Amino acid sequence: MEPPKYALAAYSAEDEIDEIWALCAEAENLFGDPQPPARGTYELIGCAPEGELSKVLTRAREDGSAPVGTLTLEILDKEGAQVEEWFLEDVRVLGDRPCARDLSLRDITIEASESPDNPYDYPQCPPLSPGYRLLGAQSEPWGGCRDLAHVLDGQPDLAEPWVRVLGCAPRGALQAALDAGEEDLGHARLIRLDASGRTVQSAVEGELVAWIPSARGRGLVDVTLEPWSERPPTAAEEVWELWDGGRPTEPGLWAGCGAEGRRHWLSMALDHHEPDRPDAEAGGTFHLDGRRITDLPGFFCALGEAVNGPGGYFGWGLDALDDCLCGRWGARWPFTLVWHDAEVARTCLGLVPRTGQRPWTFEELLEFFGEKGIAVRLE
Repeated sequence: MEPPKYALAAYSAEDEIDEIWALCAEAENLFGDPQPPARGTYELIGCAPEGELSKVLTRAREDGSAPVGTLTLEILDKEGAQVEEWFLEDVRVLGDRPCARDLSLRDITIEASESPDNPYDYPQCPPLSPGYRLLGAQSEPWGGCRDLAHVLDGQPDLAEPWVRVLGCAPRGALQAALDAGEEDLGHARLIRLDASGRTVQSAVEGELVAWIPSARGRGLVDVTLEPWSERPPTAAEEVWELWDGGRPTEPGLWAGCGAEGRRHWLSMALDHHEPDRPDAEAGGTFHLDGRRITDLPGFFCALGEAVNGPGGYFGWGLDALDDCLCGRWGARWPFTLVWHDAEVARTCLGLVPRTGQRPWTFEELLEFFGEKGIAVRLE
């Protein structure tokens, strides 16, 4: 009999630990990759267009529509200073007309996709704000607008199927609830286990809404879970398999994963970081294996290994890296980073066209380290 791949667990406030409710063979409908941004129609209300945006308006009037690329909306405070940015990608101007509020301005209709890098679903200006400053892909000024409106298409969001946890061997409070015929089974977390039955990572959390006897064996049940937390991406399965024997002892296993898998590897490394492990002494040297650093997630996977060994974590973005440099994450500045095969990263990093918050370039990473007092030696 194969070892269980998952466990259903619920937090016990009395014991202050997770209580295992069931060991489970498999899960269906578990993974949920983010959908590509849906295109929508927007109104830039009260626009004073400048630069390329003015030229695109002219082309749109002649041709019926015209592409304009990436549009950045800088949210302004009442003094006209930027407080946040919000991005629209693959923008196409559909038309324009005089603004009813001010005939000297234009209302511009566009079709676009929201950037996945946006900090929230929809921008909102603070009180007394004059609106938005408009910028192009290279931050060139395109004028401004007083308001933004999303023209809803009336299409309902597609519901994701509930997670089915198969071949569960119930115990504890779950077994008691099943024996009593209770309809409310409570809520639980689904945990991915490794081959030894140790926790790899929490997968999803939600409400247990139904159960049936399982075809996988006598006394087993199949349980339906309605998620209220974000589902793991499909790439998580590949990463979990690489951690199936516990924390990796071989360096570079993350390199065979794609970009999404590398991002999930970083979340695994963070979950398995040992916060009580003492930092290396300041002033030491770490060796960064640069042969596989072809994207920004790969840089952070390699950096985590350089500082804390295979499966190690030392940030998954520059803000997190800045926090790690303060200590309790394996190393405290100042230290020296020897970056081997640095030409790979110099060639590959930062080449993705700017769509919202573009990846950091090799030179920008070096500048960041310099500002933090980290000596980087390129080899």
